[in-house]
Amino acid sequence: MSQQPFVGRPTPITNATHTQKPSGMPIHKYGAYEQVDIPDRTWPDARVTKAPRWLSTDLRDGNQSLIDPMTPARKREMFDLLVRMGYKEIEVGFPSSGETDFAFVRSIIEEGAIPDDVTISVLTQAREDLIERTVESLVGARRATVHLYNATAPTFRRVVFRGSKEQIKQIAVDGTRLVMEYAEKLLGPETTFGYQYSPEIFTDTELDFALEVCEAVCDVWQPSEGREIILNLPATVERSTPSTHADRFEWMARNLTRREHICISVHPHNDRGTAVAAAELALMAGADRIEGCLFGQGERTGNVDLITLGMNLFSQGIDPQIDFSQIDEIRRTSEYCNQMPVHPRHPYAGDLVYTAFSGSHQDAIKKGFDAMEADAAAQGKTVDDIEWAVPYLPIDPKDVGRSYEAVIRVNSQSGKGGIAYVLKNDHKLDLPRRMQIEFSKIIQAKTDAEGGEVTPKAIWDIFSDEYLPNPENPWGRIQLRSGSTATDKDGTDTLTVEAVVDGVETVLNGTGNGPISAFFDALAGIGVDARLLDYTEHTMSEGASAVAASYIECAIDGRVLWGIGIDANTTRASLKAVISAVNRAGR
Repeated sequence: MSQQPFVGRPTPITNATHTQKPSGMPIHKYGAYEQVDIPDRTWPDARVTKAPRWLSTDLRDGNQSLIDPMTPARKREMFDLLVRMGYKEIEVGFPSSGETDFAFVRSIIEEGAIPDDVTISVLTQAREDLIERTVESLVGARRATVHLYNATAPTFRRVVFRGSKEQIKQIAVDGTRLVMEYAEKLLGPETTFGYQYSPEIFTDTELDFALEVCEAVCDVWQPSEGREIILNLPATVERSTPSTHADRFEWMARNLTRREHICISVHPHNDRGTAVAAAELALMAGADRIEGCLFGQGERTGNVDLITLGMNLFSQGIDPQIDFSQIDEIRRTSEYCNQMPVHPRHPYAGDLVYTAFSGSHQDAIKKGFDAMEADAAAQGKTVDDIEWAVPYLPIDPKDVGRSYEAVIRVNSQSGKGGIAYVLKNDHKLDLPRRMQIEFSKIIQAKTDAEGGEVTPKAIWDIFSDEYLPNPENPWGRIQLRSGSTATDKDGTDTLTVEAVVDGVETVLNGTGNGPISAFFDALAGIGVDARLLDYTEHTMSEGASAVAASYIECAIDGRVLWGIGIDANTTRASLKAVISAVNRAGR
């Protein structure tokens, strides 16, 4: 039976409530991207199960996009970083573009900076003088690839080159032949030589024509066993969805002859913001290799980000075969070389990517860490030996060289879980839940009043001032000097405490069914009405010098307050916790 509307009932939301209005923008200027007719596509069911071949083009594509291009020193710093990380194919420059790039290529060859298992790559256009200069730069290299490109897309054929399809294809064919001739002429037997061809603006080129050009290039190079060719298919400007990008790669992989001798390479740019997805789907569609830059450096919105791609594999339990374990060093070096900052929200590497400000997130993270410790202990293993499962943290920050210090940071959006995490992680204090609630209100009052973030140091300073005695500036009615207990044969404890009460040296005496009960009895003698509600304790360290933390919830003169005591002696820690609560009640 449906409810009938009545006066005062809220108006229900309907589909019409959310109808978007026309933007008024000139959408008539832009056409839809052409889809690929491949109804039996297989890539959606594929999975990436191993790392692709990687090529870093930071020193070429990345460098040419910089406001302040790298100096030779910064180039060398970047090259050395890429080698340390484990990249085996590195595009080191465009040597025919000027003396700077040519000299850099010569310097890393002549100084022996290139490990024997690293292949350097250099880019050239398809002009004979440029090809000759490019190959000349590689003399003496152990492993080197010449990368030749020419634009094949319709707009470039019509507007830039004003040439027919046949003429554009001939540029690629002639360029390939010239690369082979100059390599034969200039390079000696010490050089293992390879070739890469890119039909530039591949993603805007008709598929059948892109295939025709690539086949013509292969006819010249003659790929065979032990003689591969790299066909790089660049999304020079990203214009399609990642799914259509994958369709184009599956179509090419199906239709190329001599496929077993061809390395299909992906070179996405990020104009639509989906370069990472496009690269991953292209791998699923049959690509073998990815070209990109650290942190997505490159023209316009950048090349595909090699950091994100590699760490995405790592997060799925696949070895990226690149070492990201010192992510902050990688970021600092990249920022120095590129003279450009990495965004604090950049995946895996930004300053804030492992940080939670939200209270519900912080609470879940804290519980996740606690559960990991419990699960590991139950299995007789360390946390590092079991599967990672902490909410809101896709990987363990420690695996990329980050500490846990910045995982949870506190501001006005934070809750008890985040504050409790900071105290446990930094100071080994595992606050009971109700004490977390009590202290979080104190922090919340500060953030509401002052705004901004409360640092871990500030949290500890506030906590110490609120709960712990300050020897340099003691506060509260009572300061503990010493105490001793004796238990008679019927189980009654007699407690004697030497303390300063209201500035006067005092001896307090009490009896009870334990030290805490006896202390409450002693406090009654100075007019303190206190009753125990909850008590918990834990060790803060191990071994002979172990320290205990005691937490006591008390009802004091009608108020409920927590206190904490820290001491190597558990009884003394408990007495300190009672005094902490009593002193707070008198503040």
